[in-house]
Parts: sequence; structure tokens; C-alpha cells
Amino acid sequence: MDTSLPLSGIRCVEHSTSVAAAYAGRLLAAMGAEVILIEPQEGSPLRREPPFLGPKSEESAVFAYLCAGKRSVMIDLNTECGRRELSVMLETSDILIEDIAMADKRRMGVDPEVVAVTLPNLVHLSVLPFGSYGSKSNWAGSELNLIHSSGEGFLLPNGLSASLFPDRPPLKIAGHFAAMQGGIAGALSALAAVWSGKGQYVDVSIQDANLAVGAFTVQRYGDGSLEHRLTRSFRYGGVIECRDGYVELLTLEQRQWHGLVELMGYPEWAQDAALEDAVIRSQRGDLINQEIRKWAARYPVDEIVAAAQRLGVPMARYNTPEQILSGQHEEARGLFSSIERADGGVCRIQSAPFRFGPDPLPVISWPAMPEANVASTSENAAAPSEKMFWKEQA
Repeated sequence: MDTSLPLSGIRCVEHSTSVAAAYAGRLLAAMGAEVILIEPQEGSPLRREPPFLGPKSEESAVFAYLCAGKRSVMIDLNTECGRRELSVMLETSDILIEDIAMADKRRMGVDPEVVAVTLPNLVHLSVLPFGSYGSKSNWAGSELNLIHSSGEGFLLPNGLSASLFPDRPPLKIAGHFAAMQGGIAGALSALAAVWSGKGQYVDVSIQDANLAVGAFTVQRYGDGSLEHRLTRSFRYGGVIECRDGYVELLTLEQRQWHGLVELMGYPEWAQDAALEDAVIRSQRGDLINQEIRKWAARYPVDEIVAAAQRLGVPMARYNTPEQILSGQHEEARGLFSSIERADGGVCRIQSAPFRFGPDPLPVISWPAMPEANVASTSENAAAPSEKMFWKEQA
């Protein structure tokens, strides 16, 4: 355990079947908390979540990333003994993270009212698709459901993608974007509860978390307009194709417009005095983008981005996965660490998206499948096992 990290000394018990709850635990572990993952007899369902670490590997890349730095113990919360084992664990813990459905919380030993009485100092974090309260609190929700429940999916694809493929139906963002937003909200709210010094129940809704970070649909609807993916784009700029790739261009300020004009070599069309007015530029956005795209198509991405940054023009490359892994900036920040796999191979895994000093945070490998603990997986056992690593440390 790295005692220099801010959450050193904080113990967290995690029961997660979803990316959201697991990511909340991952962030706390990266900050130095001891996170103990509770797995059922068959192992966490995230261990079976594709993609895997290689064509012949049975290790989930999703699990490897979300559970890096955690420890694991096998406890069956469907048994009385397993629930007693959990109760003992929680007596020496600061945070409980779980994503157990509301209908099952009492049966599995994490009923919020009971926990609040028996463990008044515990921060109890629940991360569910639609939260613990409300008419949808018992609803399940996949990533596709959640990205659309917040309205963000209604706006995708947009910009250049919508122009190139106007007949495409609404899309979700690649990967687990919605779930990870819920995980971030969970980690932050759990920390706020810990810092308050009071045990309490923290209810996180993944839908709410996504609405908080992408509320454009609702914001525009409030002023009487309905934003749509076919009309949602910057009036000029956005995704621009260059000679060997794509960049994103954004010029919201007057000085940035001036920098763009200089970047393009003061073309004749940009000398129109009317274009000094941002409203006029917005009205002529399609024509401006035609000129920008004709100009950008002649230059390689690296050259145009470097020149734009020197002039204060917000522009950056659309990186491929390979470019991210081998990028000079990413290498300098130590964004990825190499971890040995159980099969003898090596994979690169992203460290935390933050640091507390000049060096990147260390990445510790994900836990192997825990051995079955007879006492916590059998209804007939008389008492919890006395040979659990967490109990020895506590």
C-alpha cells in the first residue's frame, strides 16, 4: 500500500456487476484506497465481458482495467453465512460500493435502512441505472439504454458524420461512456460523504450523471428549440479532413477567428469586413467551412495542428488508438503502464486520469480469480472463515 496517496488508510468494499460501480472503485483504488472486490462463486460477470486481452486469452480487458489495484474475495451473498461475512468486513470499512437492484438489497444484506442502523459510520454508495428512488428505480439498463435515457444518443451522429451519413439512426458513444460517467459521479459523491465525517447512504443514478454532463438537449428545449443530430454542429469548424487524417477545430472567440485567418495565410475571402461580426460568420458557416476544408486538405495533420497551436487556435488531431499508445505527449505523461498477464504476455493499461505530483500513479495488476471460501459460500457453514486476508489486516 502506497501511504503517500491521499486515500491511504481508507478501506472500501465493492460488490459490482456493472462498469459504473466498478469504475467508482477503480478511481478510489488509484487514489490509494484499499478496495476489496466481492465476487460470487462463478466470479464477477465483468470477468466475462469482451473484449479480451488477446485472441486466445480468457481474461477480460474490461475487468483488467476496472479492477486494477483491487483485491478480491469470493463471498456468496445469497447465503446467510456470506451475508455475515460481509457484515464483519463492513465493520472495519469506510465505504461500501454496490449496484445490487433495489428489489434484492435486503435479501443480499445491503438494505440501506438496516445498514444505516447497524453501521452508522459507513458511507454506503449505491450506483444504479436510474437510482434508488423514483418509478424506474427497479429498472435494469444497458449502456445503450443509458446513453439514450439522458438524451445524448438523440444527438448522435452529428457534425461531419451526420453530413456524410444523414440516414443513420441515433447511435451510442463507443465503449462504456454512460456507465463511466456514473462511476465518476459515484467516486466523487462517496469522497464528499467521507470528508463530511458522517456515515450516510449515497444514491447515484447513471441517467442523472449523464444528463449532468450532456444536458444540451434539455437546455435548448428550454428556450423553445429542439436540437437534433442533423442540425447540431458548429456553424464553422468542427471535424475537418486534412491530407492524412482529421482534426477538430473550434473558434468561439474573436482572437481565435483572427488566428485562424492568419493560419490560412489571410485568404481573400476572409478579408470581408462583415466577417468581423460573429453573427455574420455563423450565418455564413457553411461557406466558411467549404473554404476551410479546401485549405486543410492540402496539409498533413501534424503540420497544421502545430501551426494552429502556436497561433492560439484550438485544434487537435483525431487520434487513432495506435497514435494514442505511441504519442509523444502520452509517453511523457506515463499514461500507460505495462502489466504482465497470467499467460505470460504483457498488456499496456492506462493509469489514473490524474496524479498527485510529477510522476504518474502506479498501476497494480487486477486480481486473479479468488479461491472459493467454503464458509462464505455454504448455507450449512457455522461461521465465517477466519483466514481471510482482509480480516488478518483489520
